[in-house]
Amino acid sequence: MQPHPPVEQAGHPRRWAILGVLVFSLLVVVLDNTILNVALRTIADPRQGLGATQSELQWAIDSYTLVFAGLLFTFGVVGDRLGRKRVLVAGMVVFGLASLASAYSRSPEQLVAARALMGLGGAAIMPQTLSIITNVFDPGERGRAIGIWSGAVGLAVAIGPVTGGLLLDHFWWGSVFLVNVPIVTVGTIAMLLLVPESRNPRPGRIDPLGVLLSVVGLVALSYGIIEGGRGGSWLEPMVLGPVAAGLAVIALFVWHEARSDHPAFDVRLFRDPRLSVAVGSIAFCFFATSGVFFFGSFYLQSVRGLSPLQAGLMMLPFAAAQLIFSPRSAAMVRRYGAKAVCTTGMLLVTLAMAGYQLCDESSPLWVFGVVAFVQGSGMANVMPPATESVMSALPREKAGAGSAINNTARQVAVAMGVAVLGSLVASVYRGDMRDLLARLPESLPEGVRHAAGESIEGTLAVAARLGPAGEGLVGPAHTAFVHGMHVAAVGSAIVAFVGAMLVLRWMPGRAAPEPPLADSGPRRVRQRL
Repeated sequence: MQPHPPVEQAGHPRRWAILGVLVFSLLVVVLDNTILNVALRTIADPRQGLGATQSELQWAIDSYTLVFAGLLFTFGVVGDRLGRKRVLVAGMVVFGLASLASAYSRSPEQLVAARALMGLGGAAIMPQTLSIITNVFDPGERGRAIGIWSGAVGLAVAIGPVTGGLLLDHFWWGSVFLVNVPIVTVGTIAMLLLVPESRNPRPGRIDPLGVLLSVVGLVALSYGIIEGGRGGSWLEPMVLGPVAAGLAVIALFVWHEARSDHPAFDVRLFRDPRLSVAVGSIAFCFFATSGVFFFGSFYLQSVRGLSPLQAGLMMLPFAAAQLIFSPRSAAMVRRYGAKAVCTTGMLLVTLAMAGYQLCDESSPLWVFGVVAFVQGSGMANVMPPATESVMSALPREKAGAGSAINNTARQVAVAMGVAVLGSLVASVYRGDMRDLLARLPESLPEGVRHAAGESIEGTLAVAARLGPAGEGLVGPAHTAFVHGMHVAAVGSAIVAFVGAMLVLRWMPGRAAPEPPLADSGPRRVRQRL
């Protein structure tokens, strides 16, 4: 009888319990953003929330995602060096404290700063979860485990909006952040009890210059894009200057990373087509879909008049699709190949983005639900095969780097998607409303007149202040917002389609190289026993 394979290859004996703990910790990161999407309208309300403008709401999202993305690779290396469990627990604690600070913010600026601190904690959490999964599962079970890990995103999408709606129906807006605290507490205790410590025996060095360049470049680029949408003009120095500076710093970052022996983001790994195309598919997918979550909340609540809870329930079809298809994607990849599954997923996302053209001021709400289900189905068939392709392209000791690459692509895409698509909605809205708002009574304070043109919430607030005289603003505001949403959705569909074509052309299919013998051999031994 052949000897049993080593535990390292067979997987940790408590690997499924460990996976449950890691999925639970992942929920706190994803749950926060899905809850925030439902709360955007409330935070924008000057009476119930902070009176945040659309650009300030974009920064509340992007301050989190940019810090998250800028530090992901560094925390992957830190986890490889100091211990993944130790960094994971520290990240949970920071995330919990930052959630408290967000809940009790007294201004949009304080909320933006607290969200940035949450991004710091999230950056410490996310890469450790995937790298620990890669270490405690052998390659034969890794695809299934990653599918469950990815499916947790769908679960968070289901829990987040509904939970946010329930909280906003009974408590103040800060409760959507305060709910993170018990999750952090329970998750941290479970980690200390169950998750094993692991390290890379040959960890890399930290690259402070690379981290600084990446964060500065992305923040400058995002600032310029958001400023363009806020001001309605893309040719002003305050727009072109930051955009040009951001692109220049990002180019310097890539040049530096390609020559560093301890890069913060190893761009040389992209020479492997399995990794580069998979990362590209993740980026295109999340760029295309991120704007929907941003403007979808305003569409459902400001245009269609739904409560936060009702708006949260409208996201259940998306979540159901994630839960149904993500755990099954590994089997689909084995049967049809990663290229076919990922391309199909990207085409479904394209179809969903185009489908938002059917949603207007009077369309049946079930249309939005159907489109959301198609979108969730597509994303569920992009993320697991792409993530597995990224992780399988690297040796096990590089798990932290692979996880960071995967999640950095996603977070940068979300930040850029919210900045670009949110600014596109704002720019179209401002242009459509310009002539109408110019006829507002001159007796209104200048600040009120300015706020009326910032966003649909600003216009509706001025309409309520004017009473019967402001009723003429409501219909045009709805129409202008829907127009902006449709334009952004077309842009998203184009981006998703380009991603599908890149995957179809470049992602390896079933003929991709087999895993190294050291990984695949023990799995075949167990199958014979």
